[in-house]
Amino acid sequence: MPSHDNRTGMLYIIGIGPGSPDQLTGQAREALLKSDVIIGNDTYLEQIGSLIGGKEIIRSSMGQEVERAKRSIELSRSRIVSMVSGGDAGIYGMASIVLEVLEHEQSGIPVEVIPGVTAATAAASLLGSPLSGDFATLSLSDLLTPIEVIERRLHAAFSMGTPVVLYNPKSRGRPHNFALAMEIAGKYRQAATPVGIVKNAYRGGEEIMVTTLGEIGRAEGKVDMHTTVIVGGEESRIWRNGDDVKGIITPRGYHRKYLY
Repeated sequence: MPSHDNRTGMLYIIGIGPGSPDQLTGQAREALLKSDVIIGNDTYLEQIGSLIGGKEIIRSSMGQEVERAKRSIELSRSRIVSMVSGGDAGIYGMASIVLEVLEHEQSGIPVEVIPGVTAATAAASLLGSPLSGDFATLSLSDLLTPIEVIERRLHAAFSMGTPVVLYNPKSRGRPHNFALAMEIAGKYRQAATPVGIVKNAYRGGEEIMVTTLGEIGRAEGKVDMHTTVIVGGEESRIWRNGDDVKGIITPRGYHRKYLY
């Protein structure tokens, strides 16, 4: 392995969770506090603003991920740098591109990926327990993945019968991808299958909605890039308290083994 360029440098790749500092892990908080430089997308930097006062802040916009990765590596040759990413940095986040650039450069800079609460688990907690066992996650963004590949993966995911979590479900640039996903879901799921829609999980403007696959057209206006959508599996059901809809439960299988 190559020797470190400067043993005082360090690069942290941090998942900051869904947005509220309350969901930031202790490890992530500690890394941020010890860092000299914080680099990331404006949106994520704003979410942790109370923790990074007095640090050198480098702001970057969407679409500049490669440049951001290169800059973080350059700075971490002699300084402690935190690259922040929403949710978990290793799940549709910045970890892969930073590590790919590091690999290409054969740099010996020490690097640590720090996990964060990802959108799937954040949304699931607000809905009850829709992801109790196996589940699949898919991003509907075709910026880096061809739509033909996404369509093939949607068929595979829904054919398994498990819950499916959809990231990046709908944007102004790709308004039809979500409708395509729901059409494919309908080929493998009953119309009564519960669907959870969570917008701005653990952030200002939080909205939680439970509907069904058959009624999803009425809820499509709620779906955007700040939304995580969970389509229930074959055993998922709407969780009710009397007549009140509380969320979604996907049984793990205890009912097949125990009486309760």
